[in-house]
Amino acid sequence: MSLKSFKPYTKSTRGTVLVDRSDLWKGKPFKRLTSVNNSSKGRNNLGRITSRNHGGGHKQKYRLVDFYRRKFDSVGEIERIEYDPNRSCHIMLVKFEDNERFYYLAPQKIKVGDKIKNGSKNEIKIGNCMPLQDIPVGIDIHNVELQPGAGGKIARSAGTSVSISGVDGNYSLIKMTSGEVRKIDSRCMATIGVLSNPDQKNIKIGKAGRSRWLGIRPHTRGVVKNPVDHPHGGGEGKSAGGRHPVSPTGQSAKGLKTRDNKRTDKFIIRRRKRKKK
Repeated sequence: MSLKSFKPYTKSTRGTVLVDRSDLWKGKPFKRLTSVNNSSKGRNNLGRITSRNHGGGHKQKYRLVDFYRRKFDSVGEIERIEYDPNRSCHIMLVKFEDNERFYYLAPQKIKVGDKIKNGSKNEIKIGNCMPLQDIPVGIDIHNVELQPGAGGKIARSAGTSVSISGVDGNYSLIKMTSGEVRKIDSRCMATIGVLSNPDQKNIKIGKAGRSRWLGIRPHTRGVVKNPVDHPHGGGEGKSAGGRHPVSPTGQSAKGLKTRDNKRTDKFIIRRRKRKKK
């Protein structure tokens, strides 16, 4: 994949940078692996806004991606690589020997026609899925389970991967991109390779309209609101808020640690790196 820029015919095309998707499948998704994707528009089950500035956007179908990879002892062939509007990385349609098809997350350097397998004692090859205990130290992996059989939870977005840094008894030590080192049961499944579409982070939207297509609504800064509407509001003329930055509900917004899960603290060997100020 590569990036494409545009000649400045208009003010929006002057700064627009998008990912070139010319190599991807140009037809519709595989119908039996899709479902209705009703947008929540930032509302919860009571209809109340819980995530501000969401709504609208283009209509989408949800692709039923298999994060479990439980189709063992069968060889699958990659039929096509597709764009998925519901995630940042690309997905691939895999056809197995019994004509059953699944959508999987597509890693980099994988091509249409390649063969992949799920299960233990497989070849260390991009796209193959196997337990952590069968993967050598230092190999890049993605779609990693946190509990055996629970489906991949870690490293699922574009261009991401984690690596195995060691073994501790029945656990594998996984080094995250944040720098955190964590113990995960060695029976958990993971897929070899780095996920596709690494240029996703370099996209420049270019215009407000494209944000609306993505379901992102305009955002009003807190400092231009009234005191009744936001903790940063009020003041004479332009003011910077005059206090520590917080959310509309008063939650500190810059650097406050909110993790409170003592049940899983024992699995974290080294905390994530702190950002340099």
